[in-house]
Amino acid sequence: MKPFLIGAIALIGLFNNASAQGNPAEALLYKMSLATAQLDYELSYILVRKNSIEPLRYRHALIDGTSFGQLMYLTGPAREAIRRGNEVSYFEPGIEPFTVISKRMVVPLPSIMHSDVRYLSTQYDFLPLGRSREAGLECDVIRVSSKDGERYSYVLWIDKKSSLLVRADLLDRDGEPIEQFRTLSLLVSPVITKTMTQLAEIELPLVVQLPKKKNLDLSWRVDEVPDGFKPVFSNRHRLFVTERPVESILFSDGLFSFSVYLSKADDLSVRGQLVRKGRKTLHSHVIGNAEITVVGDIPPSTAKKVAESVSFIKNENEDVLDVIP
Repeated sequence: MKPFLIGAIALIGLFNNASAQGNPAEALLYKMSLATAQLDYELSYILVRKNSIEPLRYRHALIDGTSFGQLMYLTGPAREAIRRGNEVSYFEPGIEPFTVISKRMVVPLPSIMHSDVRYLSTQYDFLPLGRSREAGLECDVIRVSSKDGERYSYVLWIDKKSSLLVRADLLDRDGEPIEQFRTLSLLVSPVITKTMTQLAEIELPLVVQLPKKKNLDLSWRVDEVPDGFKPVFSNRHRLFVTERPVESILFSDGLFSFSVYLSKADDLSVRGQLVRKGRKTLHSHVIGNAEITVVGDIPPSTAKKVAESVSFIKNENEDVLDVIP
């Protein structure tokens, strides 16, 4: 129980600090973070994309001080993700169930539900937009907009009673919706705790020991990255299908992320390809014998800027380094 009490106290302190500074939108985000982590609740929602609507259900509860989460896909083949503390188990059709050590579930929930509001405040503006109703609930509406205009924005509907997020519209730079998280029903009740207690008793798949992520010393760097995006780790591996060697760096600002991949250019390399599908952008760029590809949750113009900013670190004996050994 102790870690969660400490976390709750810290969040309450941050909330009071935000209130004192007179930013009601930021204060609401602190309250949302606290409610998301501490309440026992069930969200039935749909994820609306350009050509699809996907129904899902997410449950959360604290059991003996441990956070439990369960996400279920409600159509198609049975799919599910279960989190018990820092262990996350995935059940997907066609593959053996597995468990990994992680603090977060890789599932279709708005990342802002579990983000560090204090850090986001350095890169985003939080603006109150008034009140509205969503899923039959009275909500406060706020906008989360990037200060530099080089990433996406959110409009959020936060339930006044529970402070839980019930709707999130992801917007592109022109203010057009890319993706919508829309709650159909919300239940905050001790009944959820009783349901989730069963997860504490069932036997989950064994933990998969993933290779440790190593930060490599690469012979290239990315010179133009939007403020707030930090390199999480770098990697060298071969692509699963083609066995093509590639190096990569993952960047994140706590809300969105993207990866920069670098490999040797060949006859199959596409020069100047730019594709956006929903929130995902892919941009490829060829410099000399290197093909650079940027993939992630950033606007196309930002992806292009990042790709074209890659430069190479020359050594004393060569004018141009080989991209991949």
